[in-house]
Amino acid sequence: MTETVRPPEVDRIAASRKAVAARRARASIKKDLATRVVTPQEVLRRAAADASSASGTLRVPEFLTSLPAIGQGKRDRILEELQIAPVKRLGGLGARQRAALEAWLDARFPEPAPRPGRSSLVVLAGPTAVGKGTVAAYIREHNPEVMLSVSATTRAPRPGEEEGRHYFFVDDAEFDRMVADGELLEWATVHGRHRYGTPRGPIDRAVAEGRPVLLEIDIQGAFQVRASEPRANLVFLLPPSWDELVDRLVGRGTEDAEEQARRLRTARAELAAQGEFDFRVVNEDVAEAARQVVDLMQASAR
Repeated sequence: MTETVRPPEVDRIAASRKAVAARRARASIKKDLATRVVTPQEVLRRAAADASSASGTLRVPEFLTSLPAIGQGKRDRILEELQIAPVKRLGGLGARQRAALEAWLDARFPEPAPRPGRSSLVVLAGPTAVGKGTVAAYIREHNPEVMLSVSATTRAPRPGEEEGRHYFFVDDAEFDRMVADGELLEWATVHGRHRYGTPRGPIDRAVAEGRPVLLEIDIQGAFQVRASEPRANLVFLLPPSWDELVDRLVGRGTEDAEEQARRLRTARAELAAQGEFDFRVVNEDVAEAARQVVDLMQASAR
């Protein structure tokens, strides 16, 4: 009679922890797909590069139902159309199946195409708490040749913010005057409460001198700049993941729970706008994100 050999308890515990970590990683990817933090094409590329990764071990049906507006009925029709078995994982797709899925994704969820050419005028925008201010501050410190626009705002200063360096803090009456006199390149009401705007004069002078200019503004403002300054390049700053965005918002402790929830709802809508931008940069490492933004400005002068 053959005795069954059971693995040591420590091995079973390690295997269980590994399985839990893998499930959490796949759950994070599905959340990122649903919130548009990552494109489905990028997840498919990661799966092709490493079949054992979280992307590679994600089952195709789960992948599809994580996409916006894809329910179970539509999922099943897509699987049948592409001739992909429900048990298939992204990393286990054959070349034909992967090509078919990629073509289907490109038709329904096209990735933004990089805009031809570069501009010395760059607009940096993205969802709340993604770190736009941190990236802009890094650029200010390490790239003195870049002019950072200083916005006017009707909100009160946060701790550590300086007048004229971080913002021009104005009251509603002064903001109304600036709008009426055409002194703002763009302006918008953000989160339904406070107004922000970019003074036009300093931007026009810097661009005329050929100096790289960075505008760190909200998404509404970015679209206004595009309308008035078509030469500008719009850069969308993305978080590494949705969970990281939530952690950053909660961790900075500048809003109460109700305000945090409202800003996260806004962030979901803001992430959906990334396809209308010229370039996308992931803010996983501040120095690397800043380098990519500066490269977009400097390329126009090469």
